[in-house]
Amino acid sequence: MKFAIYGTQFNNSVLPFVQQLFDCLTQQRLQVCIYGEYSRFLQDKITFSKKQATFNNYQDLLAEGADVMISLGGDGTLLDTVSLVRDSQIPIIGINFGRLGFLASVNKNDIPSAIDSLVSKDFTLDNRALLRVESDSKLFGDENFALNDVTIHRRDTSAMMIIHAYLNDKFLNSYWADGLILATPTGSTAYSLSCGGPIIFPQSNNFVVTPISPHNLNVRPIVLADSNTISFEIEGRSLKYLLSCDSRTEVLDAKSARITVKKSDFEINLIRLNTEDYLSTLRKKLLWGIDTRNY
Repeated sequence: MKFAIYGTQFNNSVLPFVQQLFDCLTQQRLQVCIYGEYSRFLQDKITFSKKQATFNNYQDLLAEGADVMISLGGDGTLLDTVSLVRDSQIPIIGINFGRLGFLASVNKNDIPSAIDSLVSKDFTLDNRALLRVESDSKLFGDENFALNDVTIHRRDTSAMMIIHAYLNDKFLNSYWADGLILATPTGSTAYSLSCGGPIIFPQSNNFVVTPISPHNLNVRPIVLADSNTISFEIEGRSLKYLLSCDSRTEVLDAKSARITVKKSDFEINLIRLNTEDYLSTLRKKLLWGIDTRNY
């Protein structure tokens, strides 16, 4: 069994947990390959039992033949792994070194038991849909997909923008707002939720369109079947806007841009240990039922 490791720079408080992870992998005699930039960062901080293989991109990862991708960090770090894994079907598990940890759901104190569960295959695969962005200018190149959300933002002005939305080429609405979020069920608990969007369960086969601070208070989030295609045209005082696919951002030329978003033709496999489920994650992360009046 071969494990690919992806992570970002961290402070020294995390160091013992990273060392523990590599010690556990060594004890289990598991093969490891590490993301190149992360490997260089760890070089003088972590003790390895032997020289580890590295990978730098999607093609390298395929060549290494990894069975599992481990993301070390928060939800943002796990989202970064999606651009490496893509359509390879390599399952991803996140060990949470951040704060909330909806996607990176394994607590850093549970690393040994998590590795044991992976080795014994005591887990299930949670298939998550993605969104794909299409545009004449080929924005994002071959990384034009998002596990959480696709978002249109203002760039260099405080003035609101007007986003004309079309559903399957039929006019849907003109949003006067600071921006617009298209979120998957996975992303419904992220930026969309903070802007008043609903929580959508995974495998619901839909996505949500959530305006950011709309001028008209009657404009509310709308849930659409993921078989739909939604397109956008933008107008406003600025000539440039921002378009984001998860953590990746491109500058958008409003005059010439028509953006189309639809469901991607591949899914991402998230590993869910059998000691947890989506409902327990919701309750724990959103503090449902926690009320000081009960204590």
